[in-house]
Amino acid sequence: MKKFKITAIALLIGVGSLFATETNKFDAPTKEIRNQIIDLLGTPDFVVQDEMTVLISFTFSSNGEIVVLNVNSSNKDVLNFIRENLNYKAINNPGEKDKLYTIPLKISEV
Repeated sequence: MKKFKITAIALLIGVGSLFATETNKFDAPTKEIRNQIIDLLGTPDFVVQDEMTVLISFTFSSNGEIVVLNVNSSNKDVLNFIRENLNYKAINNPGEKDKLYTIPLKISEV
């Protein structure tokens, strides 16, 4: 019975530590990085029908260039616009190399 109690306590501590770990694998970029990304994007060169929010996942290469990994939009114009204006563009003071960042981007009519 004593071994059972010790085993049960060890199991509870082990399971509890699994749930206590942080699972957020994306980091929010600093305000400076966000502002530089918005400057790179500028205004869209296509007609925006409805306001939409798009999440962009990216990282930085060893040269400090933005590498776009994912854009959660099914609109091909938005996908092409973001990839053309961000992918492999260098910015001042980039984030850490190979660290995943995610940024929400609101696209609306001007």
